[in-house]
Amino acid sequence: MIRSMTGYGEAEREHAAGRLRVEVKTVNHRYLNVAIKTPIGLDKLEPAITEALKRHLHRGHVSASLSLRRDGDRDLGIRPDLERARAYLTALEALRRELDVPGEVNLAMLSHFSELLRGPEADRAVDVDATVVAQLAEAAAAAARTLREAEGERLAADITARLEAIERELAAVTARAPERLIEQRDRLREQVRELTEQVDVDEDRLAREIAYFAERWDVNEEVVRFRSHVDLFREALAADGSEPVGKRLGFLAQEMQREANTIASKANDALMARSAVALKEEIERIREQVENVE
Repeated sequence: MIRSMTGYGEAEREHAAGRLRVEVKTVNHRYLNVAIKTPIGLDKLEPAITEALKRHLHRGHVSASLSLRRDGDRDLGIRPDLERARAYLTALEALRRELDVPGEVNLAMLSHFSELLRGPEADRAVDVDATVVAQLAEAAAAAARTLREAEGERLAADITARLEAIERELAAVTARAPERLIEQRDRLREQVRELTEQVDVDEDRLAREIAYFAERWDVNEEVVRFRSHVDLFREALAADGSEPVGKRLGFLAQEMQREANTIASKANDALMARSAVALKEEIERIREQVENVE
């Protein structure tokens, strides 16, 4: 089972301080990167939220937000910090005079300082228990994980179809490889006859030339390694999901791309070259999907 890195979860509950709500949004990222937003005065709860998130989310960019409001209270309780605002006004007026800056200090300018507006959360910060917030964060993370698992199933189905297409192309390459050598042998024999204008051809010399080309164009090792990568890919897709596999899948896709490139360079045949191109196209589609796998 694989999980996507895209998900969303939320959880809320009533508390003595008001209604607590945690939202979690996740997108793809190379590592686990957690960003938490809390109301003024509740930043001390961030470590508890982070630890709760890590129990369910192991990779991706995770954005979590905590909000606190009084249920049914339409007045949000936002009020200005007049003392601080007067200090800002005095400081800005001094700057204008001393630096001879044109313009006036007005409300629009003061509104850029968010700390001049205070919400009710700051007054209630001390009443919020870290354990309660951690439980909410864990519930929201679990909900996000459920969505990631559902999306992971869709990714797995698409990737599996790509792997099946790859196996068909590998079978085509395997079937075509000996036919290509026979055709090349006959082509070389005909070319030798045309150049020497002889009816008889030195079969030993021709056999050595064919052996040389057979060794040079042999793709058996690449096909064997390719199939091994495909098997490992399937094992990772079928894992129990106890640990992230996205990086491993990315590495396997990279190795499959390497084998496809080598097969293409050794093809020297239109049909095999076509299969090599198809292989690389399927691998590229897999790599795009793997980028969002946890």
